[in-house]
Amino acid sequence: MSHAPRIPFHQLAPKAFQALYTLSGAVRKDLLGKRLHEIVVLRVSQINGCAFCIDMHWRDLVAQDMDVRHINAVAGWREAPFFTERERAALRWAEVVTAIPQQNPSDEEFARLKAHFSDEEIAELGFAISVITAWNLLNISFRNPVQ
Repeated sequence: MSHAPRIPFHQLAPKAFQALYTLSGAVRKDLLGKRLHEIVVLRVSQINGCAFCIDMHWRDLVAQDMDVRHINAVAGWREAPFFTERERAALRWAEVVTAIPQQNPSDEEFARLKAHFSDEEIAELGFAISVITAWNLLNISFRNPVQ
């Protein structure tokens, strides 16, 4: 398989690129917590197989001084002792939402999430998951290279 970039999508569709970039910036990282936001978008990027985004969000977590052992354990968060119950609920929800359309999030899954997050936080988390998924799809399909 070639790893050569296909097209410079950000240059060819600058208005759409800027709109998605603006939406990314609109997600309330302050409400969710910067670490929580980054581990969620890292996990979604891992699931979707987006090397560009995995690298970017791994570096962002390193810059936040998160222990690299903890960052490396995001993919195995269920077995790792490094995550709070709130983080675990968000990671689980991110996985369930990322699995759509193969499965729909159940009422039980949503109730688990509501035990740790307000409705406003859940809405922001939903946008965080949706936005990173859009970036993943663009970066993977157009082979945006890891820098």
